[in-house]
Amino acid sequence: MQGKMDKVESDPKNTLRILIATDCHLGYKEKDPERGEDSLNTFEEILQHAQRQEVDMVLLGGDLFHENKPSRKILHGCMALIRKYCMGERPVHIEFLSDQAVNFAASPFPVVNYKDPNLKVQIPVFTIHGNHDDPAGLGNLSALNILSVSGLVNYFGKSETLESVEISPLLMKKGRTKLALYGLGSIRDERLHRMFVEKKIKLKPEKDQDSWFNIFVIHQNRAGNRGETNYIPEEFLPDFLNLVVWGHEHDCKIKPVKNVRKGFYITQPGSSVRTSLAHGEAIKKHVTLLGVKGKKHIFREIPLETVRPFCIEDVVLSGDGKFMQMIKANPNDPKISEYVEDYCEAKVDSLIAQADAEHSGNAKQPKLPLIRLRVDCSGEFDIDTFSPHRFGQKFVDRVANPKDIILFQRNKAQTKGKESTGEMANSFRPEDLVLKYLAEEKNKLSLLSGKDLVDAVQEFVDKEEKDAIRTVVNHQLEGAQQREMRKRQAGGDSIDEPVHKPKRKKSSKEPEKRKGQKVFLKKEQSQTCGETAILISDEEMDSAGDSDSEAGTASTSSRVGERERGRVKAEGQEDGNQNDCIIILD
Repeated sequence: MQGKMDKVESDPKNTLRILIATDCHLGYKEKDPERGEDSLNTFEEILQHAQRQEVDMVLLGGDLFHENKPSRKILHGCMALIRKYCMGERPVHIEFLSDQAVNFAASPFPVVNYKDPNLKVQIPVFTIHGNHDDPAGLGNLSALNILSVSGLVNYFGKSETLESVEISPLLMKKGRTKLALYGLGSIRDERLHRMFVEKKIKLKPEKDQDSWFNIFVIHQNRAGNRGETNYIPEEFLPDFLNLVVWGHEHDCKIKPVKNVRKGFYITQPGSSVRTSLAHGEAIKKHVTLLGVKGKKHIFREIPLETVRPFCIEDVVLSGDGKFMQMIKANPNDPKISEYVEDYCEAKVDSLIAQADAEHSGNAKQPKLPLIRLRVDCSGEFDIDTFSPHRFGQKFVDRVANPKDIILFQRNKAQTKGKESTGEMANSFRPEDLVLKYLAEEKNKLSLLSGKDLVDAVQEFVDKEEKDAIRTVVNHQLEGAQQREMRKRQAGGDSIDEPVHKPKRKKSSKEPEKRKGQKVFLKKEQSQTCGETAILISDEEMDSAGDSDSEAGTASTSSRVGERERGRVKAEGQEDGNQNDCIIILD
């Protein structure tokens, strides 16, 4: 491998050197006194490799930050490291050819940072966003926007609309080597899968695409064991690509694998910090040094030496002969639990010794390892398992995670194959519960879009966007009212369908009056508001009323005042229009 790399790099003026990493997750466990600095330490090592190898650029595949709103400490630490290692006097030999206003349209300063006369950049960093640090909230911004506007990174791949996405490449040139870099920031997998199926995702190749080395950076589920549409099949990607850098998956599969049908190679660098105690995270962590000369490319795997050691083992109690003898002799023997605890303690001691032997020797690599022992106690017996927390106290000064060393499992057949990072955590997502609730006939929404509401719940939970649900409700109510006004001005029927749903043919019958239901409708056709109505449930009207100060379109319900049964109350909007009223039906 080294000889091939040297052969490619024998012509440095025509060879692009790119350091590739994904899923740095800065800020993971930052409040843990033992593990709080792990992510920043390894990110510093990555940038040190970039500086030492004198690369032309660093390419990050998403999830630079672990949180959507990183703390000031983490944001400060990240900015300090990038400034320390990527700013300087060494010239950048990359010629930027494409329209920067298009490539960096999301930035108020749409210029690649090493071309900015106010900055001195020696190693430009290019990054897309992942699912952890994606844009959200007011202004649809992320922490990457802060790094971008400060000139520290070149943030690309952000989609301003999800109706259809056309990805224009960043075009760069070094000597005779031309690079077309495509990027797509993380989008919810089910939605992106549907967009690919509907041909709404287009990578726009150059006319002379054969003369370009085409790289695509993506941050999505790759494994197909997460559901039929909850991942992106490799076959969805166009065949003119030469290399795909796949982020989001934490298993380090950095050696490029060729997709035989499409012809491109895929590299999956994995995460640089261990964020779960799963087998995939136990694989040794690497970053990639990519050399590109013309259409030729070569990889050099660079092991990361500052990653905290991690050892994991699965044990099956029914496979231990002495344990089964004790069970057969007396399944209620209290010594059985003691034996299991001693057995697990010996296993943990062995794993700690293994982790010590695998220590890299780097002074910045943590001494205390992560240890996980998964104990399968399935079988035709019932034992009293000991407390994992109490058990962990024996190893407080020997491991970094004493509270969750032991994981007891039953019915292994049901959990087999669920070792992928994050899969178990995603089994009970709040947005899934909302979908299940709305799927019931009695809970179906008559105006709001269920899918948009589910997305809002996800942002509320994952991104801590407190106004996410309220914003979606207000937006859809406003859109429905505007459509209603346009319909009436055009002399057509009023709408009675959720936003973003196909419209049905309107029935000639009046809406069914259900007891206790509030009806929100327009007051143009008659003084009694009697013919056309948009039905909204009590909960929806209450949600709209809560946001009265933010959206006048939904303010009617909060000003109804005393609610007398069967009485019609009409109130105008804040701008003085007397077009809306509420009827509370007996």
